[in-house]
Amino acid sequence: MGHLKRTVPLWIAFIFGVGLIIQYFVPHPISQKALGMTQKWLVIVVFVALLLGLGSLLQSHLRKIKAQSAGWGYSVVTLTVLALTVAAGFHPNNDKPGGPLLWAYTNAYSPMSSTMFSLLGFFIASAAFRAFRARSLEATLLLCTAVIVMLGQVPLGAYIPGVSNISAWILGVPLTAAKRALTFGVALGSIATALRIIFGIERSYLGGSE
Repeated sequence: MGHLKRTVPLWIAFIFGVGLIIQYFVPHPISQKALGMTQKWLVIVVFVALLLGLGSLLQSHLRKIKAQSAGWGYSVVTLTVLALTVAAGFHPNNDKPGGPLLWAYTNAYSPMSSTMFSLLGFFIASAAFRAFRARSLEATLLLCTAVIVMLGQVPLGAYIPGVSNISAWILGVPLTAAKRALTFGVALGSIATALRIIFGIERSYLGGSE
């Protein structure tokens, strides 16, 4: 039984992985139909995974509330908001302006997201202050480049001759080249990871089973 638990997921990953790769390069009506069927199956799998995640969330927070462990009040808030959101999802006016889900998004989710991103901005500024200390030639170049780019993005930079043009060149040439290199690196890493999963080399999704 344990052997089947390891072998069956590996074969499923291999068959669907290779099949979807072949489908991409062979746009035959049969392969297109198979792709459409696979996408429908994917919706079902995602829905089941969502239910499992919801069950795990409920189990975890209910256990905290029952034991009244540290931070159990946050669990009460989480489950309360979850229940209210699910109930709002069944409201008949959600497709109209002023519906409960849109109201919750506008008045709760959006302000909290803005707050989180604002805090992230302060963390980035703090990290930049520590990283941009001119302790070496590379750090000095990084500091000067950062100052020029930041001045080019604010109205003050327009009063300094040449800063806007230099900032635009940095963003358009070196930064674009670096972004393309990172994109290629991420793409190659994704391909390598996918091949490792398809051929059964990477088995972490089996829960550490070998």
